Amino acid sequence: MNTTQHQKKNKKALQKHASKKNINHFTDVHGLPCIEKIVRTVVDTPFPIQTNITGKFPEWINGSFLRNGPGKFEIGNQKFNHWFDGMALLHQFKISKGQVTYKSRFLSSDSYQANNENNRIAVSEFGTVSVPDPCKNFFQRFLSKFELPKGTDNANVSFVTYKGDYYVSTETNTMHKIDPETLETTKKVNWSNFIAVNGATAHPHTDIDGTTYNMGNSYCSKGSHYNIIQVPPTKNNSQETLEGAKVLCSIPSAKSGTPSYYHSFAMSENYVVFIEQPIKMDLMKIVTGTLTGKSISNSFFWDPKLKTIFHLVHKKTGKVNRMKYLAQPLATFHQINAFEEDGYLIIDMCASDDGHAITNYNIQNLRKSGEELDEVYNTMCRVFPRRFVLPLNVDNTTPFKQNLNTLPNSSATALRIGKKKVFCTHEDLHGEDLHEYGGLEFPQINYSKYNTRPYRYFYGCGFRHLVGDTLIKMDLQGKHMKVWEQPGLYPSEPVFIPTPDATEEDDGVILSVVITPNKDKSTFLLALDAKTFEELGRAEVPVNIPYGFHGTFKATA
Repeated sequence: MNTTQHQKKNKKALQKHASKKNINHFTDVHGLPCIEKIVRTVVDTPFPIQTNITGKFPEWINGSFLRNGPGKFEIGNQKFNHWFDGMALLHQFKISKGQVTYKSRFLSSDSYQANNENNRIAVSEFGTVSVPDPCKNFFQRFLSKFELPKGTDNANVSFVTYKGDYYVSTETNTMHKIDPETLETTKKVNWSNFIAVNGATAHPHTDIDGTTYNMGNSYCSKGSHYNIIQVPPTKNNSQETLEGAKVLCSIPSAKSGTPSYYHSFAMSENYVVFIEQPIKMDLMKIVTGTLTGKSISNSFFWDPKLKTIFHLVHKKTGKVNRMKYLAQPLATFHQINAFEEDGYLIIDMCASDDGHAITNYNIQNLRKSGEELDEVYNTMCRVFPRRFVLPLNVDNTTPFKQNLNTLPNSSATALRIGKKKVFCTHEDLHGEDLHEYGGLEFPQINYSKYNTRPYRYFYGCGFRHLVGDTLIKMDLQGKHMKVWEQPGLYPSEPVFIPTPDATEEDDGVILSVVITPNKDKSTFLLALDAKTFEELGRAEVPVNIPYGFHGTFKATA
């Protein structure tokens, strides 16, 4: 597949906005192909199978590309409602000496086992309420409506590492420790056994020394709080998991009954950056969900009257910066990078101006076709890469209503508007040509070398559909982009693997699992030269694989 270097072009229909009479339509796209098979239930493949190689995988790549995502969308004759609800299916692409094998295994979670044993949806998920046990009498079923909803341990979002061990995680209290060779579950780990939180993100950050940071909410009589979590880099014995974890800092929610939802956070050399966005959760609706028959997803709402707040927490002291950095309402799920330079904290993220998208990913929407599918896509706001520049040295002498960002070639602004408030506007990290590709999500960088540091390149998926349909490399010097695309193919999150002894930031390979919903048993692992974005090779898998979420590469020594 040839790579195309895209310059400025005329905006296509993707950029057209609907009339002001229908402000909920952000684009006017027609004729989207049906992609229903990206959310089909599959069987797992627990023993390695050979793939069919075309092209070439570099001989120096030696390790396992681990992926996570939903793989089972029906239990008995019942169906899950939301994409996030499907039972976790773990994938391993083992690469050695230019050859690739594949295997997969369903996560042996309590939720998965209970569902299978009862042949029904026995545990509620994000968008699906569990079905009452038919073996209980009417009175027992009535009483069960007054029970607090049980948290799922269906960890289907990502692979993460703590103290050198691999876990799969979602956003509840429970993770599962995984043997990355066999994909078998070795231990269930609950955050609440170590610290007082009610869940944690599936996107922790790791410092150079191995110390890992995460965020988790806590709900108690004193209100709801956002907690910065710190996990030590090493363990004292092989049986340890999260021992030594501590809450570095707790930030109270502005409204205790409706805290903000967050999927991830940002981290620079000295700070953890929490972005309090106007996507809110109604805790009363969550608590009464069993009684009302409503899922957790029904408790989410977007409040565009609220500003976005950036909270800066110093990693060494746990103190929150006295300044609140404000911005217009935005929604962000994934940050690209953050770093400190010349007295500023620079944070790059994928963001949109509307926060309704999470509720649009119902499975029935993903399985629509024709005008109904177009309607779903056109009512979703596009996501684009943005940069905010936060001045760190604001004090009583700092002038008001004057742009504090003096960085050259930066159009982002930061104005002091109050004693402890700075209002920020963003700079676009892209040119007009990105509009043709529906924006960008699932961002990745050369993490091991450039996370928390100044960087030049990031990679992501273009979204001309409900899921990624192109791979994009963005060069921040000049905001140029390179694109890999092929009609009918849907690449997932690109992961960067650095070349051994690399001297340049983009010296490496991009790996992405490409789904082929219109062809049976044709999904493949794609390898691109990260520098040129030219295709190197494909490893075609002779089984069907659904579209997944996140993954990581585990190098073999």
